[in-house]
Amino acid sequence: MPATSDAVTLRRAHPGDAAAIAAIYNREVLEFTATFDLVPRSIDEQRDWIAARSGAFSAIVAVHPEAGVVGFGALSAYKERAAYRTTVEDSVYVHRDHGGRGIGRALLSELVDTARTTGFHSVIARIEASSEASRGLHAACGFELVGIEREVGRKFGRWLDVAVMQLLLG
Repeated sequence: MPATSDAVTLRRAHPGDAAAIAAIYNREVLEFTATFDLVPRSIDEQRDWIAARSGAFSAIVAVHPEAGVVGFGALSAYKERAAYRTTVEDSVYVHRDHGGRGIGRALLSELVDTARTTGFHSVIARIEASSEASRGLHAACGFELVGIEREVGRKFGRWLDVAVMQLLLG
């Protein structure tokens, strides 16, 4: 797996990463709209999330030698129906104190490489539409905006749109 210029390395997540992943994710749940989840995850729920991921769907973490886990990402099934099996959805989260250092790009690039080498045809990103950073990250990795889902979520007392971005792998 590649390393970023910030001495961050990528590796598969293991159960010992649950607290660090939950800390990153739960901040997004409680303070931001990067996720539409409304309830923070417990450490046990985060361990279960990691345990449920294997193969192409394995979670990966970005680890800084001094700060520890500073980001994570994973691929997930896009939809349950069989016809969608060649499409996956990506998720990438970087601790807000470590943004702008190429960590998100390293994580997303690794996920795209994984999707490509494991035979997927398409990667979908569903991004809260006002998130310029996430949309820019995906655009920098070759994703194109394919649509906007209007007012499909509600968080912090406001309606949220979702930008759907897609990368065709070949």
